[in-house]
Amino acid sequence: MQIGDKAEVTRQFSAQDLTGYETLAGTRGAHVPEPLIAALFSYLLGVKLPGPGTNYLKQEIGFIRQAPLDAVVTASVEVTRLRPDKKIVDLWAKAVLSDGTVIAEGRSLVKYADTGHG
Repeated sequence: MQIGDKAEVTRQFSAQDLTGYETLAGTRGAHVPEPLIAALFSYLLGVKLPGPGTNYLKQEIGFIRQAPLDAVVTASVEVTRLRPDKKIVDLWAKAVLSDGTVIAEGRSLVKYADTGHG
């Protein structure tokens, strides 16, 4: 893992995808709820970069715009700072629509598993 390493995932949320969420949250809307956007970052951190064994220490995500249903959303995380002595990594998290509009961004600070990273 190095500064500048990046992982991303692209997802399109439909009204059908939100059925379970709306039932749990008791809400309805014409946009993708912020927790579902944040879940894309959690997926990337836990599965892609740094990967399995990652633990959140801190996350500060600002939601700038709403993502309409059926919009294509690409979420990414990029390593901005490494502290291998403590197995800690800072990453910049960002979610954009297909036209490049930023809908969410912020910092994730995580502790990664001792699996040869850093």
